[in-house]
Amino acid sequence: MLTAGRQLRVAGHHVRVMADPAMQSEIEAAGFPFVTWRRAPTGSEADPADCSDVAEWNRRTIFAPAAAYAADTFEEIRRSPTDAVLGLDILFGCAFGAEAARVPYAMLSPHVSIRPVPGLPPAASGLKPPTSPEEQMEAAAAAERIASLMDGFLPLLNRARADLKLCPLGRTFDIYDRVDRVFLAISPAFDFEATTLPWNYRYVGPLLDEPVWSQSGIPPWPETERPRVLVACSTGAQNQTELIQRIVRAIGSVDVEAVVTAGPNVGVDALPGPSNVRVLPAAPHDALMNQVSLVVSQGGHGTVSRALLHGLPLLVIPMGRDQGDNAARVEARGVGLSLPPTSSEAEIADAVRRLLAEPSFRKAAGRLGKVMQADVDAAGLVREIEAMAVAPYAPARADARARSRT
Repeated sequence: MLTAGRQLRVAGHHVRVMADPAMQSEIEAAGFPFVTWRRAPTGSEADPADCSDVAEWNRRTIFAPAAAYAADTFEEIRRSPTDAVLGLDILFGCAFGAEAARVPYAMLSPHVSIRPVPGLPPAASGLKPPTSPEEQMEAAAAAERIASLMDGFLPLLNRARADLKLCPLGRTFDIYDRVDRVFLAISPAFDFEATTLPWNYRYVGPLLDEPVWSQSGIPPWPETERPRVLVACSTGAQNQTELIQRIVRAIGSVDVEAVVTAGPNVGVDALPGPSNVRVLPAAPHDALMNQVSLVVSQGGHGTVSRALLHGLPLLVIPMGRDQGDNAARVEARGVGLSLPPTSSEAEIADAVRRLLAEPSFRKAAGRLGKVMQADVDAAGLVREIEAMAVAPYAPARADARARSRT
């Protein structure tokens, strides 16, 4: 989100950021005015670490606090002049607040589309594009499951909308038709190809500025000829410590030098210390990726995209959220391998050896990375926000379409 803010500021726009208090120092260090949530949850209440129960995680994160996010957003728009709002795609309540204030709104998806899109495997399915009738049925069933899961919480959303005197939604994903833009902050070269995209969808390429907290120094590598590997832990809380412990032990058995960046949710002291592995709380990934031959991660979109932009192959071990979807794309593009989170140390070590030994993975990553860099260089987000600020108001268009169907 701060990358988007920086792009807008360079174009001459005034940006303020409303976020969790935990982000205040990062936001202010980037030079943006910080506004805190007043009613909406913060900290672990906003992003629970336990996502084993998908329905409960969605209820707590997206739906139960929708009214609070809506009220906070509406109030902030009224407090200070606002021409447009850019919000994360899972913060449906923010979209409601902007709609009630009649201010253009864009959803930012730093991952594959949550809303099912024709031709694309549904989010969180980990599927590849169907190539047979059986696979088409599997993809359709997965899309209906996610739509039904979301619709189960529709009463919570419609109560939040009623609080702001907004019309009810027929289905949860109808909210996507009531916003001015849906920005997919991924490269279309990395994503699978949709049959058709909704009218307000735009690919804007990865947004990858590095956080201030990661800007620590990198210790010198040992003077050996062994390949170098980066293990990049997820910045999200997923109870991933045991998996990272297994990865570190596996890497310790391979003839490589490795650095592990533990991130904010894995304690450095909790990880083993093989002689060929150094564990750091954090480090700048761009600098590290200039020095390594392979990246191992859980498959968050930021790490995957950054690795590919550096032309590096990947070993992805997804635990949830969008990670399985990214893993499917990594394998389909031939730029890496994917393993289940239950994989043994031996299986992880074997995958690392294969990725280092077979040059096809690195060659494919280099080719894809060049195309993705062109998407980053195009930087269409600012242009699209400027356009939506003067375009017909999306909720009015949605209402007109609904009337035309009756």
